[in-house]
Amino acid sequence: METKVEQLDSINYKISATINKEDIDKAFDKIAKEASKTVQVDGFRKGKVPVSIVKKLFKDKLLRDAKSQAIQDALSKAYKEANLNPNEFLGEPFFEKYEENDETIELEMIVSKRPEFELGDYSDLVPEYEKPTASEEEIEKELQEIAKQYAKPKKIKEDRPLQEGDVAVFDFKGYIDGEEFEGGSATNYELKIGSKQFIEGFEDQMIGMKAGEKKRIKVKFPQNYQAANLAGKEAEFDITLHEVKEFFTPNIDDELAKLALGKPDASLDELKKHAKKIVEDNKARKLYEEELKPKILENIVKKYDFDLPKNIVEQEIDNLANQKARELSEEELKEIRENKEKLDELRESVRKDAEDSVRATFVVDALAKAEKVEVSDGEISQVLYYEALFSGQDPQKLIEYYQQNNLIPVVKMGITEDKLFTKLLKLYENEENKEENNNSTEQKEEK
Repeated sequence: METKVEQLDSINYKISATINKEDIDKAFDKIAKEASKTVQVDGFRKGKVPVSIVKKLFKDKLLRDAKSQAIQDALSKAYKEANLNPNEFLGEPFFEKYEENDETIELEMIVSKRPEFELGDYSDLVPEYEKPTASEEEIEKELQEIAKQYAKPKKIKEDRPLQEGDVAVFDFKGYIDGEEFEGGSATNYELKIGSKQFIEGFEDQMIGMKAGEKKRIKVKFPQNYQAANLAGKEAEFDITLHEVKEFFTPNIDDELAKLALGKPDASLDELKKHAKKIVEDNKARKLYEEELKPKILENIVKKYDFDLPKNIVEQEIDNLANQKARELSEEELKEIRENKEKLDELRESVRKDAEDSVRATFVVDALAKAEKVEVSDGEISQVLYYEALFSGQDPQKLIEYYQQNNLIPVVKMGITEDKLFTKLLKLYENEENKEENNNSTEQKEEK
């Protein structure tokens, strides 16, 4: 086995290696011998399986493991000969060359250390901006939205037809080919018209009915309906409407404040402050996502210049290229698969973005340490829980998926980034908190 180490810059090294057939055979024999102590084969006691049998039964896997072990041995040899500490290197090697024949494996691998740089004064990373404020009109609109959340349906006094947005209290009985079907009937059922809880056409045909009225409607179950015995079939429903209820929104007063804030002594003034904060926080979030966060990342990339770990950059290129490939047509994808130049073009088209992303990641990590920004496991679980909730997935399964695909660090970095940037921006620091902090400081000084 021959190895050679070439230092490319301050953190990247190219390791060239020639692995001979003898090296692989040696690793193959060693792995087979170790496997014979643990594998189970019918007709042999555990630990007593002959090595020759193990080699015959598990040849392909043992050969893959032997090649992998030989590559690891080559790395270790190169590190030792160049007096390098393997613990200082990040991630997995990036293979620039892998050529295999019956006698040798020729390798060229890039291995990289963590970049070193000084943060210095980073106050100029934070762009100037005007903190969002809420107008009286916006506060009033938010109060109305809060009131709508506590709207309750009440039976209407006037004799008017059922309309969209009302709640219908009714009986229904369903028939297919003139026969009642299981699960197709109910009494005193309450349904908000327009909620699309029932199959298409059902709620629309109820609009215009009055309390006490009866009506037969015709609908068709969708082809993908969950109950296979009903999917795609036409049905008729006899409907008897008993009551029409209308949603009544509560007044915006102290009573609503008590409900919305969950405090028995809450006042309308407190609710207005709450509404003001909601509006300003929503504006701040929008400003952060659309303008401030991209600007900070842009400033980071401009301010800090240091050698990047090439293996990490190449991994990020792979990720971005795969994302871009998902947007291509099948014809374009076929051309890329069949033409290496096209694949190289795709990878090069995202290289700058990949380098910027990797650079920003290392700077954000350093800034987070400087600012003592930490992310707990609970915060990660909460983010994944809400993602599962909004996407209709099982939270535990989603967490397991992220764990199995090593995506938890990506989620953690995203949370860290947002906590760090909002701290630097002081984006959600409101005037009340400032006053409280100032008063607290003044009291301490007096003491």
